[in-house]
This record gives sequence, C-alpha cells and structure tokens, in this order.
Amino acid sequence: MIAPEEQARANLYGLLARLFYAPPDAALLDALASQPPLEGDLGAAWQELSAAAARADVEAVREEYESAFIGTGKAPVTLYSTAYASRYSKEAPLVELRGELARLGLGRRDQVREPEDHIAALCDTMRHLVAGQKSDLEYQKRFFIRWIHPAMEPLCNAIERSDKAVFYKHVARFAKGFCTLEHQAFEML
Repeated sequence: MIAPEEQARANLYGLLARLFYAPPDAALLDALASQPPLEGDLGAAWQELSAAAARADVEAVREEYESAFIGTGKAPVTLYSTAYASRYSKEAPLVELRGELARLGLGRRDQVREPEDHIAALCDTMRHLVAGQKSDLEYQKRFFIRWIHPAMEPLCNAIERSDKAVFYKHVARFAKGFCTLEHQAFEML
C-alpha cells in the first residue's frame, strides 16, 4: 500500500500519460467531466479541464489530437521531450534515457512505435516510480528533473499557442500546473 497522496500523484501522472498518448475516448471524457473539484493550486486548472471534457465531442477531440500532434508530415506540436529539452544531439539523450529505463527494468514494447522520450511514456514512467516501484523521492526527483521538467513547460506553452488545440489547451494548463507543483515539492527535499 502507498500513501493516499502518493497514489493521487501516480494517478495524475497516469492521467497525463493517457491524455498525451492518444485522444480520450467517451468514457475518459465522461470520467473527467464527473470528477469532484480539486483543492489547492490545481483546483482552477482541474475545473477548466473537467468543464472542457463535459463540453467535448469525442470525434472533435480525436481530430484535434491528430491535427495538433500527428499531422501530415511534421506535427505542429511534438510530444517528444528531446525536442524541447535536448542539450545535445537528439540521439544522445535518447540513448541515456534508454539506459536509465533499462536499469529500472523498463523498456519499449515491440508493438509500440513511439520513442521512449514521448511525454506520455515519461509520465507513465513517473507513475510507475511513484506507485509501481515505490522509488524513493530522491530518485523520483532526479528522473523528473532530468526528463520531464525541462520539457513540460515548453511543450504546454506550444500547445497553448497552437491554433489546432482546443481541448488540449486545458490539458496543457493542468499538466503545467501539476508539474510546477511537483517541481516545487521536489525543491523542498
């Protein structure tokens, strides 16, 4: 068993992973629309996301996801963290990330085409570190600071600026707020 606040963190990472991996289906939109309000700093962003889910049309959100994140040719907004946070060539961070995931016993499944630096994979890895492996906070902090934090704000800003995004602007605001809180909490360690 893990503490309720840790389970909540894991659940939020899982939600972000799911929303960034693929467009939400009707069941997920309904679940988001029916969630109770959140207290604290994320409350307003959560309410906006919940309200956007209540208004959303599943087909319109699917088309939005495809036009914003997949597109024809180069996607208007990329969901790959190295595009926002790469300090080196694109291959070096990916090799480093693959090594770190291998040390954790994690890796890309054969049927998955997305590289490991997809923001959904990174959020799912954090979910796993919090709930699955119950990694210590210092390791969670290192992973978050290295792989998620440098990319999340620029990614969310790109989504908010995109003329292709409507529902995902709310996802971006919530994701940015959540990652800001995570960063602040890790800085207190």
